[in-house]
Amino acid sequence: MEEKQFSCVHCGKVTCDSQNFPYPEGCVTQSLSEEELAWAREEYWKEENQKVIQAAAQIEGHYYCQKARVEEMVLFAKKIGAKKVGIATCAGTMREARTFAKILEVNGIEAVGVACKVGNHDKTEIGIAEEDKIHPGNYEPYCNPIMQAAYLNSQHTDLNVMMGLCVGHDTLFFKYVKGLTSVLFTKDRVLGHCAVLPLHHTDGYWKRLLREPIEE
Repeated sequence: MEEKQFSCVHCGKVTCDSQNFPYPEGCVTQSLSEEELAWAREEYWKEENQKVIQAAAQIEGHYYCQKARVEEMVLFAKKIGAKKVGIATCAGTMREARTFAKILEVNGIEAVGVACKVGNHDKTEIGIAEEDKIHPGNYEPYCNPIMQAAYLNSQHTDLNVMMGLCVGHDTLFFKYVKGLTSVLFTKDRVLGHCAVLPLHHTDGYWKRLLREPIEE
């Protein structure tokens, strides 16, 4: 069997955050060359990156565990000087998207949004089998993350915010969207969009995730 590559998710010591030396054997920090680290540092000094990293650090430093992510998102938009924010939302979270748009507007930021069902064409038109629909035999429009990205690109937004796109659809949105993009929340209908919950409870109800493969 091929030896598993050691990385941060196999460690947990987080020496890079605490300086709890020595670094563990195979630590990613130690595996990087000074040239690689220097390249990243130089990238942060580019004007467009400096604006973002400074804004992110200020929000973390001043509001850590004090502001909700919705508030942090608005503050981030303000700090980077965003005048127009694009919202890519699931059709099922339109209520939340509309509320977020109103919050942006209260803060003097223009909001432009696009729902996942934009275009309104049946799933079979892009090769999805009838039996793979939620309700086979019925008209069911496909989610259109590529068009969502293209639309927001055409709007020349200063910042894009993803809200609740499905697993997989979000990957295509990120592939095609241009410019700065962040995530307000991920979709998890079973857990009220709190996707991280199972990871906190693998010693209880969700322990099966560590014991057996997830089957269809």
